[in-house]
Amino acid sequence: MAFKIGLLGLGTVGTGTAKILCDRDGRHPLLQALTLHRVGVRSLNKSRNVDLPEHLLTDNLEAIVTDPEVDIVVELIGGLEPARSLILKAIAHGKHIVTANKAVISRYGSEIFDAASEKGVYVLLEAAVGGGIPVIQPLKESLGANRIHTVTGIVNGTTNYILTRMQAEGAPFDEVLKQAQELGYAEADPTADVDGLDAADKIAILASLAFGGRIKLDEVYCEGIRGVTATDIAYADRLGFTIKLLAIARRDPVATPDNDLLSVRVHPTLVPKLHPLASINGVNNAIVVEGEPIGQVMFFGPGAGAGPTASAVVSDILNIVAILTTRPPKADIPFTTHPLMSCTHQHYCNLAPMKDLTTRFYARFITRDLPGVIGNLGTCFGNHDVSLESIVQIDSHGELAEIVVVTHDVLEGNFHQALDELQQLDIVDRIPNLLRVL
Repeated sequence: MAFKIGLLGLGTVGTGTAKILCDRDGRHPLLQALTLHRVGVRSLNKSRNVDLPEHLLTDNLEAIVTDPEVDIVVELIGGLEPARSLILKAIAHGKHIVTANKAVISRYGSEIFDAASEKGVYVLLEAAVGGGIPVIQPLKESLGANRIHTVTGIVNGTTNYILTRMQAEGAPFDEVLKQAQELGYAEADPTADVDGLDAADKIAILASLAFGGRIKLDEVYCEGIRGVTATDIAYADRLGFTIKLLAIARRDPVATPDNDLLSVRVHPTLVPKLHPLASINGVNNAIVVEGEPIGQVMFFGPGAGAGPTASAVVSDILNIVAILTTRPPKADIPFTTHPLMSCTHQHYCNLAPMKDLTTRFYARFITRDLPGVIGNLGTCFGNHDVSLESIVQIDSHGELAEIVVVTHDVLEGNFHQALDELQQLDIVDRIPNLLRVL
C-alpha cells in the first residue's frame, strides 16, 4: 500500500520532516510506503533549506486538506489559526492528522478529538511535547497498565537554558535573556517561554494522557521565571538546591474514584541536587513519571530543533501507516481507531485550587536586624500551622537582615495567610521572593 502525505508548513520542523521523508536509506522500511504529495507554504518565493520539486509546493493550504489523494495531513505551521481550522477541515475530509502544535491541542483538543472520533481518524501529537523525546506514546501505551501518580518535567528548553546560565555565571535574568535571544534560543517576544505559557500547554497535554481526562487550560496554574534572581539561585545552591521551571501534574494522594482531584501547575521550583531533574541543563528537556507498580521512570533528550522534532513527527506518521496497512481490507467493515493510540476520554478532570496544594516553600525576607526577629517569624508561621525545616539569617545590610526560610510540606493557603500577617509587622521590611520546593 502507498500513502500520500500533505505537509503544512516548511519551517524548521517542516524542513526536517521533509528531509526524512525524502531520504529513506537506513530508516524503517515503512517509509518506502510514503510519498510527499503536497507541501503548503506561506510564500512560494522564499528560499528553502531542502530541495523539493516546485510542483509539490503550494500556498493554498486548504487545497491540501481537501485533496482526495492525501491520506495523512501533517500540520507544522504552528499558532492557533489557521492551524485549528485546517486540522478540523482535514478531519472532516477523512484525513489522519499528525501535529506538533501544543497550543492548538491544549486549547482545542476536545473539539479536535471529538471530530476525529466521529470520523474514525487518528490525531497523533508526539512532537507537541518534548521535541524528540518519546513520551506521548509511552503514556498512552507502554505505561497504560500503571496508576500514574505524578508527571514532573522540564519541558521548555529556553527557560532551562536561561536558568542554567544564571546558575553557572551568577548573571541577572535580563542579561541572560538578551543573550539567549541573540543566540536564537529565545524568541524576540519571549512571553510564551519565560512566563510559563508554553510549559502550561505541554503539561495540560501530559496530564490529560496520564490521568485519562480532559484538562481545562485556564485552570492550570502558571508562573514564569521573570522573578527568579541571581540571589535566589545562589541561596538555593547553598541550601542544596537548583532552581528549575517545572511543569507538574499530580494526583491528590487522598483521591478516590469519586473524587479524583489533580493539581496541574507550572512554576519555578527549588529541586534537590540529588533529584534526577536537577542535572538537566541547557536546552534539554526531561519528564519524570511516577506510578504504580512501575515506580519512577525518566524520559530525557533534546526538547526542540529540526532533527529531534521531525523524528517525533515521522514516528507518528509511521504509527498511523502501520495500523492502516494491517486493517481489514473489506470495505463493508467500518474502520475503528486503535484504542491505545486514540484519545477517547470525555470527562474533564477536577483540578484542585492552589490554596489546597500541599508543598514546601522557600521564602526570602528582608527584616530589621534586631534580636528576636527569627523567633517572631517562627511564631507567626507556627500560628498558621506552617512547620519550618530551616530559618537562617544569610546576610546583613546596615540596619536590615536577610533571612531565608524553608518549610516542611504545608498547605499553600496557610502559608499565604502567614505571609499576609508577617507583612503587617514592623520588623518585616519586605519579602523579595518566595518559591516552591520539590
